[in-house]
Order: sequence, then C-alpha cells, then structure tokens
Amino acid sequence: MDELIAHYNKFNEDKRLTRRHGQVEYTVTMHYIHQCLASVQEQVPHPRIMDIGAGTGRYCVALAEEGYDCTAVEYVPYNLSRLRAKNSSVVSYRGDARNLKRFPDASYDVTLLFGPMYHLYTFADKQKALAEAARITKPGGFLLVAYLMNEYAVLTFGFKEGHVSECLSDGRLTSDYHCVSTPRDLYEYVRLEDINALNDSLHLQRHKILSADGAADYMRREINAMDEETFAHFIRYQLTVCERPELLGAGSHIVDILRIPQPDA
Repeated sequence: MDELIAHYNKFNEDKRLTRRHGQVEYTVTMHYIHQCLASVQEQVPHPRIMDIGAGTGRYCVALAEEGYDCTAVEYVPYNLSRLRAKNSSVVSYRGDARNLKRFPDASYDVTLLFGPMYHLYTFADKQKALAEAARITKPGGFLLVAYLMNEYAVLTFGFKEGHVSECLSDGRLTSDYHCVSTPRDLYEYVRLEDINALNDSLHLQRHKILSADGAADYMRREINAMDEETFAHFIRYQLTVCERPELLGAGSHIVDILRIPQPDA
C-alpha cells in the first residue's frame, strides 16, 4: 500500500469533489445518502453513519455538520490528518477496510464504502472489505459502495490518451477490454458483472444502483464553460437519469446501494 500513501500525499480529494465535474458526483451521491437516512429515520430517529475510506472527510464532515453521528476510518495518514484538521464532530480512526474488528457487528445504520474499492485489486480483498462493511451495518440499514467503471478507463486512458495497444500488450487489458489492475496502477476498474459477483458471493441484496457522475468526467471542459443555470440543469438531468440501466456502465463512478436484510427476511 506504499504506492497508495504516496499518491494521496499529493492528490487533493477535497478539491476534486468541489470542481464542477466532482460536484455532479458529490451532489448525486449525497442525494441518495439522504434518501437512505430518511428511510432509516422512520425507525431510528438518530442514525449512526460509518464512512470507510473517508479520505479527507468530504462526505462525513458535511453529514456531521448536518447533525449526524459520524465515524470515519481512513488508511492514508495524510488524508486522516486533513480530516481531523477540520475540527468536526466526526470520530476518526486509522484503519484498513478489510479488517474493522474494533467495530462491533450491527453498529451503524448507514455505511459508506466509497474509497476502498478503488484500490483493492483481488476478488478476495474486495470481498473482505464488503463483508466487513456489511457486518457492521445494522439489519434494515444501508450500505453504499462506490466503484470505478471499466469502460471509462478504456475510453479515456486507452483510446483518448492513446495507450490501448500498450495496455493490450502488457496485460493491463484483456482481449475483451477488461482492465487488469495491480497496486502500481493505483486504481481498480470493474464492470457491472464484477459488482454483481461480489454481492452474490456474500448474499447481499441490492436496493438501487446508480451512475453518480454519468457523462460529467468526459465533459469537464464543457461543464466548466456552462453558466450557472445550465450547470444546475445538468445536475438535475443527472439526478433524473442516474438510475437508467443503459447508462450505468458508461460513467466513471457508480454507487451500489445495498440493504442489509432483517433476520427474518
């Protein structure tokens, strides 16, 4: 994980999510987090939130400022120091998403697993992280999991930036254009069938799945040039179409929303 720590010592995740293309992802994702919170609040007036792989706290700090009880786990020391420097009410720990033994079973009403699946490269490691997140989430609660999508990587790095032949030659792409990542590549990219296989292996039930940013990452220049009214329309557009199945695999970020079943379900 040394490559990951070195990467995030230089990368500003807060800045990414405040840029216009990142605002689309953030706004859509927060919309669905609030949906999940509203649902559990019908039974639990003061839900507890866990943010695994919280980065610098873009989501958990904002949710804490709304009055929610938030806990965060982050692996990268630099990110964790940035989160803590915000002096919010978030209780934060350094930890690995694959091993959350400090947290008891069924402790949180809504769990966010947004960063770890970007940087875990084997099915077994992803399965461990997903299983741990599900374990600490209460029955009836929600687990929101973010992934980076395969076709975005192929279209941008492969074709737009001209690396497709190189990646086919060195094994970073299979013959059917499926990304094969290792820690030196920093990011892991998946297709819907990969996500479904993970869920099936742990008998997890999907509530919804959505493309958080849709075309936004492909349209950075155009989005930056939009006036405020047009940009507001773009965000409303993405909120309207983000669950459409024909668009799910094309964006760069997807959020899979899982509902932890009740014992008698």
